[in-house]
Formats: sequence, structure tokens, C-alpha cells
Amino acid sequence: MISELPIWGVFALFALAAVTILFCGLRMTDLADRLADRTGLGEAVIGGVLLGAATSLSGTIVSLTAALDGRASLAFSNGVGGIAAQTAFLALADLIHRRANLEHASAEPANLFQGAFLMLMLTVPFLAFSTPEITFWSVHPLSVILVFLYVLGIVGTSRVRERPMWKPVRTNETRYDVSDEETDSDRSPVRLLVPFVALMVVLSAAGWTIARCGFVIADELGVSSTAVGALMTAVATSLPELVTTIAAVRRGALQLAVGGIIGGNTFDVLFLTLSDIGYRDGSLFHAVEAQDFFWLSVGLFMTAILLLGLILRQKQGPAGIGFESAGILLVYGGAIL
Repeated sequence: MISELPIWGVFALFALAAVTILFCGLRMTDLADRLADRTGLGEAVIGGVLLGAATSLSGTIVSLTAALDGRASLAFSNGVGGIAAQTAFLALADLIHRRANLEHASAEPANLFQGAFLMLMLTVPFLAFSTPEITFWSVHPLSVILVFLYVLGIVGTSRVRERPMWKPVRTNETRYDVSDEETDSDRSPVRLLVPFVALMVVLSAAGWTIARCGFVIADELGVSSTAVGALMTAVATSLPELVTTIAAVRRGALQLAVGGIIGGNTFDVLFLTLSDIGYRDGSLFHAVEAQDFFWLSVGLFMTAILLLGLILRQKQGPAGIGFESAGILLVYGGAIL
């Protein structure tokens, strides 16, 4: 049992699980990029839906495990804290892409749509918190609505990519999604999907380990569940997004990088639905504390800055990055402080 380990052993196990998540995420980026080419769905859709959901799997397990254990704040803060951390990862990736501002070079209507849709979904928990505590089988109705919204978002993203009504202005630094079929001409999508699913299973096991270690750390050290959720488990389970984003940028799959972060954040909102189902003592949204909603506000604020950057498309900022990346990093650092 993890609870019987000495505290240093718990931290060591936590680190081992985090490293496992890290390496799984690196491999999944390569597979996702190939699947985007072989299926013809494109980097923005594969990144936003398949890669975003898969790399968020470990975080899903953490939130659900915490909710089943009655730890509402940890379940909630793990989900919303991950959204803030992953958006900050995108700003870090902008530092690596030195040719131009990442948001300028990755122009894609599907990413704009997903960014706006993410902001819409992030307002739902505030609506749930500000309305009476009405539940059915201990589940708030707005938790179910979140799922329907997510499905609508997937359909809308696909339609925007297939039949865009807006097109970005092309510049010398704009990177379009170009299929590289020669590298995978002998591999079917199924042969790429099998190892992808296997890595998802490993991520699930690592996520469960992270959750149990987080419980012990919070109890043994007396750290608040909000701090553990937003700054430890959320960051650890978000490592795949950091790896996949940087790897995608380095291989030139810029739309996959941006779509993976935004899509992963959209999927992370569903952590709250699963957590509300797992939490059996009433509505999760009425059981959490004020500082948990602080991190939800931070995530919403950072997403708004990112969306503004995607629309404005500043080519190059004074420090080699766009205003949105600088703003995102400042907001995240300030929130931690």
C-alpha cells in the first residue's frame, strides 16, 4: 500500500509515475501526427480530439479517484489546475519556435473555434456554483450538459475544418497542415492506433498512482488539497501535454501543438463531470472551496488571452514571443504566487 511507504518513498513513486507519463506522451505525439496524415482528419482535429483526450487520461483517473474518496477540492482543482498549466506549456513552446510567434504560424480556424468553445464550457461550473444545489442521484444537471456541449464541440470542430467559412491570411511564416503520407504508406491507421491505445492503458495506471500519492502527501504534510491538486497532481498529469506540444513544435506540426493543448483543456473540463458522478455526497460544485474557483478563473483568463493572440496573430514580439505568450506566463506565475 502506498500509504504505508515513508514520505520519501511516496515522492519517489510520484516522480516515477510522472516520468512514465512523460515518455508515454512523447511517443503518442508521433503516433498522433501519423494518424492525422493517414486518416485525413488533419492535425487540428486529431490534436484537439484524439491526442487531447488521450494525454488527459491520467488526469481523468486522478480526479475520479479523488472524487470517489470524497476529496472534492482535490478532484476539482486537479482538473482546472491542469487547464492553467497546459496553457502555460503552450507559451513555453512559443519560446522554442523562434522563427515567428507560434499563434501566428499555426493559423487554423478549427483552433479558433475550439478556443472559444473552451471558454464557453469553463463558464458552466460558475453557473452550477451560483444556482441552487439541485441534484439527481447526487449529480448536478449541468454536469450532464457539459458532456453534450463537448460532443457538440467535436462536431463543430470537424465541420469548421472541412468547410471553413473563415480563412487566415497566409504569410511567409504560416505553417499549413500538409500530409506526409510517404513516411507511413505501409501502415494502416489501425496499426498506428493499437500502440496508441496501449500507451493510454499505461497512462491510466500512472494516473491512479499519482492520485494515491497525492492523497498521502496532502494528509502527511498537511498541505491543502487545492494546492496538491492545482500545483502537483495537475502539473504531473499534464506532462504529456508539455512533451507533445514541444515535440510537435520541433517537428513542425504547429497546428497539432496548439490543437492538442486547446483540445486537451476542453476534455479536462469533463473531469468535473466525472468527479461530480464519483462524488456521492451531493453536488461537487457546492462542495469545493473558493480557492478552487480561483484556479478556474485563472484558466478562463489565460484561455481568453490565448484566443486573442490566435485572432490578432502578432508575427513577432519584442522578446521573440507574442504578447499572448508573455501574458499567459505572467498570469500563471502570478497565480502561483
